Amino acid sequence: MSKKYDAGVKEYRDTYWTPDYIPLDTDLLACFKVTGQEGVPKEEVAAAVAAESSTGTWSTVWSELLTDLEFYKGRCYRIEDVPGDKESFYAFIAYPLDLFEEGSITNVLTSLVGNVFGFKALRHLRLEDIRFPMAFIKTCPGPPNGICVERDRMNKYGRPLLGCTIKPKLGLSGKNYGRVVYECLRGGLDFTKDDENINSQPFQRWQNRFEFVAEAVQLSQEETGEKKGHYLNCTAATPEEMYERAEFAKELGQPIIMHDYITGGFTANTGLSKWCRKNGMLLHIHRAMHAVIDRHPKHGIHFRVLAKCLRLSGGDQLHTGTVVGKLEGDRQTTLGFIDQLRESFVPEDRSRGNFFDQDWGSMPGVFAVASGGIHVWHMPALVAIFGDDSVLQFGGGTHGHPWGSAAGAAANRVALEACVKARNAGREIEKESRDILLEAAKHSPELAIALETWKEIKFEFDTVDKLDVN
Repeated sequence: MSKKYDAGVKEYRDTYWTPDYIPLDTDLLACFKVTGQEGVPKEEVAAAVAAESSTGTWSTVWSELLTDLEFYKGRCYRIEDVPGDKESFYAFIAYPLDLFEEGSITNVLTSLVGNVFGFKALRHLRLEDIRFPMAFIKTCPGPPNGICVERDRMNKYGRPLLGCTIKPKLGLSGKNYGRVVYECLRGGLDFTKDDENINSQPFQRWQNRFEFVAEAVQLSQEETGEKKGHYLNCTAATPEEMYERAEFAKELGQPIIMHDYITGGFTANTGLSKWCRKNGMLLHIHRAMHAVIDRHPKHGIHFRVLAKCLRLSGGDQLHTGTVVGKLEGDRQTTLGFIDQLRESFVPEDRSRGNFFDQDWGSMPGVFAVASGGIHVWHMPALVAIFGDDSVLQFGGGTHGHPWGSAAGAAANRVALEACVKARNAGREIEKESRDILLEAAKHSPELAIALETWKEIKFEFDTVDKLDVN
């Protein structure tokens, strides 16, 4: 090996490469996809990752004698080849639980990905998956309500929920914004939402938006006799401002608020989740900035990790992509992390990208939110992929209806109920999608126009981040 790699890599091998180690139930396990610099042996790069993300530094230090390093160090216990990739490999690392502060996702990520990604012996590094031990899960707040409680609060059962992002994203006054909310909700949607970048800009200060939206929600409930909600974005420049907005939403009697959990940060998100639990509010989570972190197939953090971290930090709904819309995400990968959001136990399944068994115990589940470039023709696939415990959000697929947002909402509602009815009758809704939708359109002019409007709109691009399977 070249001498330029000697310092900070070779020293780690004997201490942090432990192929005979059997992980404990209490260990936090991580799988990294590692691409080392040319000429550096896999074992030494993997050991360096384990060291730099736990107790190691580039030199032997005297202060190691002041503690029991064997008790605290991370251990790389297995290396695997990446299917179809000759330059990368998987490194499986076990971390003793005492390395992490109880209930702190912030601390876990600071340890695992805080510094090691800049290590010179690496070309690329990606955190593919984490197995959180039950001892850690029990210290985390988790969703403030969960799927069952949210359905009870909203009085909606037996089908996916329908939502819509208000468009245009930016520029509407508070009053015009509230008008669009009203049109969507009276047309048949369950929720409307602020887009991720609506906070408190000069054209629409947050308090004005909250007040006009609350009026729109109330009017739509009176008109339809159904429980409605709007995701009021409380993300702010400071935690104090965030809580001020949440408190005002509560004063207005609104059932749900929203947070951008990656740009806002896990510390703010966990705090807001705890506030929601205490104050009886539902919490919708947007994943703005996720693709900066998770899209490159060899560097960053896979979204399945970010989804797991959100379930632990707290949220009742989380955006997951659509598979069929305009955003990145293949079907098997998406199903893999949707399972992590909703199930109580998820087995290892490489065909879905899950590298470990993950036991969630009694932690409540999170609604998967499909949003991004979807319209009525996608409805059968969305129902088949996401199932009932999901929120299907149509932005342009609502507002782009030639007759306006209320008609677009009505078309979405008719399409959804037709697909659910067909599924419950045992029909293969993806194979029979055209027949199901055209049949429903005979009794809904709004759906008929929607089907005609979007019949040519498709988003057929190759997936950038694919599963590593043979």
